[in-house]
Amino acid sequence: MSEERPASSYQRPASGAGQRPSGGPGGPRKKRPFQRRKVCRFCAEKNLTIDYKEPRTLRYFISERGKIVPRRISGNCAAHQREITEAIKRARNLALLPIASNHALS
Repeated sequence: MSEERPASSYQRPASGAGQRPSGGPGGPRKKRPFQRRKVCRFCAEKNLTIDYKEPRTLRYFISERGKIVPRRISGNCAAHQREITEAIKRARNLALLPIASNHALS
């Protein structure tokens, strides 16, 4: 009546139906053009300082929406990114920098 097969007798189809294509779901991978590695501007120019009292310097590291720009985009080293983040937060506390874009000072 009901025929039961042992689990070991099942064989996969011979075609590549169950396998992924070599390039993934979107097709073959595209190579990104070579991008020059960003250099930390504070490491390159030793005379630049990170200070919460200089909002003009810190504005480069804040997006239009008021978010702090990440390291991979700004190109800062980890140590200087931590200093920048701290300086931005201090400047925001003293209202030298806007917290959000709609609070922007002209």
